[in-house]
Amino acid sequence: SALARLALGSALQETRRQRRLLLAIVCVALLLDNMLYMVIVPIIPNYLAAMGGASAGQSLAVNGSGGEAGGGWAGNASKIAGMPPPPVLPDNQDLKVGVLFASKAILQLLVNPFTGTFIDRVGYVLPLLIGLLVMFLSTLIFAFAENYSTLFVARSLQGLGSAFADTSGVALIADKYPEEQERNRALGLALAFISFGSLVAPPFGGILYHIGRQKAAPFLVLASMSLLDALLVLVALKPFARQARENMPVGTPIHRLMADPYIAVVAGALTTCNVPLAFLEPTIGTWMKTTMKANEWERGLAWLPAFFPHILGVFLTVKLADKYPHLQWFYGALGMVVIGASSCVVPACRNFGQLMAPLCGICFGIALVDTALLPTLAFLVDVRHVSVYGSVYAIADISYSVAYALGPIVAGEIVHSFGFTQLSLGMGLANVLYSPVLLALKNICQMKPSHSERNVLLDEEPKGLYDTIKMEERKAKGRNCHPVGGFEENSVDPHQRDSKGALEDDSSDYDYT
Repeated sequence: SALARLALGSALQETRRQRRLLLAIVCVALLLDNMLYMVIVPIIPNYLAAMGGASAGQSLAVNGSGGEAGGGWAGNASKIAGMPPPPVLPDNQDLKVGVLFASKAILQLLVNPFTGTFIDRVGYVLPLLIGLLVMFLSTLIFAFAENYSTLFVARSLQGLGSAFADTSGVALIADKYPEEQERNRALGLALAFISFGSLVAPPFGGILYHIGRQKAAPFLVLASMSLLDALLVLVALKPFARQARENMPVGTPIHRLMADPYIAVVAGALTTCNVPLAFLEPTIGTWMKTTMKANEWERGLAWLPAFFPHILGVFLTVKLADKYPHLQWFYGALGMVVIGASSCVVPACRNFGQLMAPLCGICFGIALVDTALLPTLAFLVDVRHVSVYGSVYAIADISYSVAYALGPIVAGEIVHSFGFTQLSLGMGLANVLYSPVLLALKNICQMKPSHSERNVLLDEEPKGLYDTIKMEERKAKGRNCHPVGGFEENSVDPHQRDSKGALEDDSSDYDYT
């Protein structure tokens, strides 16, 4: 009847509004995590220098670029910090600073295998709430820390919060946006928020630090924002609702996902493409000072212009993926070639203007790789496993964390032993050589979706208003949101959809090798 259609249309619109609210909450969580990650750049080194009695005129060798290397989703956006290098610590404390900066990524690396499994079992919303509350606690500890040990605890605790909030947030986006086009756009928006957080955090922290004349000011603001976002999760997303957890299928164990060759290829690409950024950040400032006599502001602003090509890369990849979804592997491979070539060019630069081009190229390439391959992970889980995304995005977070856990600690030693030129050439060559490996992903769009528990439930007749809404929404997207280029939903070749018998024989354990 007309009344029933009106009610259904209203319910569909309400579902879309809820999904937009969910996306906003996740993007704010990623923004806050990244701001906390970067806000310490103009504050903590000065604070440690004061504790250690270092003179304010020295320059920080371990973090000469004015940025810091760290882990996870925030780590790959730290390229855009634009603050002058802080005063630096005595030589015997350089390692302390490196360990402090890397501790977040190290803890993420250690706990992500467990958080991924936890997310798969309890759902995405409760871990997001836990992560925001842990970040709130971490920020408060930062605000009132009085010694290095407390700062280390706060930094490590932030890594724990990130492992929950970032992984569950990205997985939640992948789950609520099952259509490839919408998923690409939503994940692209999340990456843009990460980059924006990196841009605004250092000046935000520096301004509040100088206005308030105390270290606590910017951290208290971020703590308040984290608590507010957690309250939004509690009220709007209802993390303790039992129905959402009961309806979740059993996800594929993380060790089986790690053994999947396609997921391993993507994880390797995410690690390799972030190595140049993670290793250049703590070393390029000192190299600029000795090679081109760069002043403090030039060293501090080295990564600032790279924000704009990063956003451009996200935008272009999303638009291209809308039109040519079967070429995601190519966008990632192209990004790795751009990163590799740019990294090799860095040692040839002799002034600040010349250096901007390869640094922008590195960040543009990273945007291509991230924006193309993060949705690919969700697609691989959809077609080869069960559509539960906590563990697969924990693997992605592990991939980032490997690069950013090593960078602040070992990059300086590599430069000291082999030289900056050899480091840059080695990282560039690694990216160029890895790019052909992404050819392994060329034909994944032709894979048949696994006939998992989730697909079985979706294919059943709807029962009740909520299920009717979901079924009608799915049918409407199937009619109106087909990707361009001859592929249907999830980029699966349409002639395979017609083979009902073959589809019925599929299972989440189907062997595609």
